[in-house]
Amino acid sequence: MAIEANQIVSIEYEVSDGEKIVDSNVGGDALVFMFGKGQIIPGLEKGIESMAVGEKGDIVVKAEDAYGEYNDEAMQEVPKDQFSGIDLELGMTLYGQGEDGGTVQVTVKEIKDETIIIDFNHPLAGKELVFSVTLNNIRDASAEEVMTSTPAENKIDDSECCGTGGGSGCGCH
Repeated sequence: MAIEANQIVSIEYEVSDGEKIVDSNVGGDALVFMFGKGQIIPGLEKGIESMAVGEKGDIVVKAEDAYGEYNDEAMQEVPKDQFSGIDLELGMTLYGQGEDGGTVQVTVKEIKDETIIIDFNHPLAGKELVFSVTLNNIRDASAEEVMTSTPAENKIDDSECCGTGGGSGCGCH
């Protein structure tokens, strides 16, 4: 039976880019998400759709169904003084704030005398990925989970962080 939208799915995975393992939660906490809400890359979601609880499988995800094709035009040259206090290295990942207020991840591509060239492509853009997946659990979402699109397993307990410097990420006011 296929997994349906608004079901809560739990998986264990290891992903490689054909050369090396780039991410894994094996032996750690399972990845828990709501199916059909775009919370994982489309190719992985499509690949597990017909899996059953306890089933293991390898899923090959093409670049266009993962982090997209590499875009040579997603580069920007910025003044080096915008990075004062940072010991820049080729290939290093930096995080900033995008125009929409969200977090933007960039990679240092080139360091010149007065400027830095940064790459806005996801580090895995243009790469075919292989996921080794174990489907741990599938369950129906509660009404609250459907409304918030947040599985109960991922909900932050405010009592664990409020008053401890948890900040706004904890839902503290």
